[in-house]
Amino acid sequence: MDLARTEPRTLISMLLATFFGAGFSPKAPGTVGTLAALPLYLALRRLSLPLYLAFAAKLFLAGAVASAEMERIWGRDPSRVVIDEVVGLLVALVSRPGRITEILVGTALFRFFDILKPPPVGILDKRLKGGIGVMADDVAAGLLAAAALALVRRKGWLA
Repeated sequence: MDLARTEPRTLISMLLATFFGAGFSPKAPGTVGTLAALPLYLALRRLSLPLYLAFAAKLFLAGAVASAEMERIWGRDPSRVVIDEVVGLLVALVSRPGRITEILVGTALFRFFDILKPPPVGILDKRLKGGIGVMADDVAAGLLAAAALALVRRKGWLA
C-alpha cells in the first residue's frame, strides 16, 4: 500500500482501525491493541455512564466503518484491525472500575473470552460479515468479561 497515493478516507480508516498503529504489532496485535486502549479507558472512566456508553457506541460505529474499509484492502477480519479490541475493552470495563487490580482482571477476562470465543462470541465471529462482524464478536466478549468481572467483584475475590 502506497501511503502517499492513498485517499485521506482510507488513511483515516487505517489509523482508527489499527488504533493509531497498535495493530501493526508483529506479535499479538489484539493484545497490544487491548493494552493500547487502557489509557483511553482511564480518560473515559470518570464520565457518567450515559456519556461513557455513548462514546463506546460512537466508537463502535466508526470502528465498523473503518473495519469495513480495511477489509476491502486487507481481506476478511485482518489481525491488524484492533479497534474491535478497543471497543470490547470499553464494554468489559463498563462498570468503570478504578482499582488497578479490577482493571487488570477485566482486561484479562476480556482477552480470555476474545481468544477462546465461547458462544455467542464464536457464533457472531462466524456468522456476521463486514465491519459489524469485525466489531460484534469483541463486544460480545466484552459483555461476557463485564459479567465475569461483576461476579468476581460481588464474590469479593479481589479483596
